[in-house]
Amino acid sequence: MNDVRPAGATSRFEIRIEEKTHVGADGTRIPAIRDLVLEVQPQSMTVLMGPSGCGKTTLLRIVAGLDDRFTGKVHVPDNARIGVMFQEPRLLPWRTVRQNIQIVAEDMSNAELESLASAVGIADMLPRYPQELSLGLARRVALARAFAPHPDLLLLDEPFVSLDERTADRLRHLLLQVWSERPTTAILVTHNPREAILLADQLVLLAPRPTHVVAVVPIPIPQRERNASVVEEIYADLLKRHPANFATG
Repeated sequence: MNDVRPAGATSRFEIRIEEKTHVGADGTRIPAIRDLVLEVQPQSMTVLMGPSGCGKTTLLRIVAGLDDRFTGKVHVPDNARIGVMFQEPRLLPWRTVRQNIQIVAEDMSNAELESLASAVGIADMLPRYPQELSLGLARRVALARAFAPHPDLLLLDEPFVSLDERTADRLRHLLLQVWSERPTTAILVTHNPREAILLADQLVLLAPRPTHVVAVVPIPIPQRERNASVVEEIYADLLKRHPANFATG
């Protein structure tokens, strides 16, 4: 059985999953996660990298409290607020941009909402509907919505996937900007090694299914100092040390 219990507001986020299995259509039990142990420091950016299908999204769903069918423990601070940004923006088409943000933070003042919208570059979009937005703008709305409830833990599941590289890079830097102004503990999933290196305080490398932690790689250089040449230098070093995880990047 699982145990999800508070660990105190100043404690680390601790994840210990002994086993998580999926049941196939034919009844076959498919192990997704086994013997995974991970500690996440407060107000840090932890980035998860692993092969497709290894269980990264499943892990985020467990941490978010959306899946309680696992064996293990997830320790989170008491009354922690969790913000989630999925692979798809998942905006409600019948609600305006303003309403899509307010739906997770009903007590947010108009001034605060407009300040957040301005920070992510969608101030002019607040009265519009999702179908009027490009995918890049919709992702900005989803990012604002994830930050709106002042989360203690921010979970981001490949938030920039399927965007062209120029748009994705703008949003990566936007994420760092908003995160530095509204610091919170964050866990992000990506398949893009350079994106991981740009964003991570610690990079967690995961094994194929059933997934577990292969290595935890701290990146001590501040994100603001990681220009393209620094990212390439770190990437070249990680490629030598962990070729199985970075060779296809």
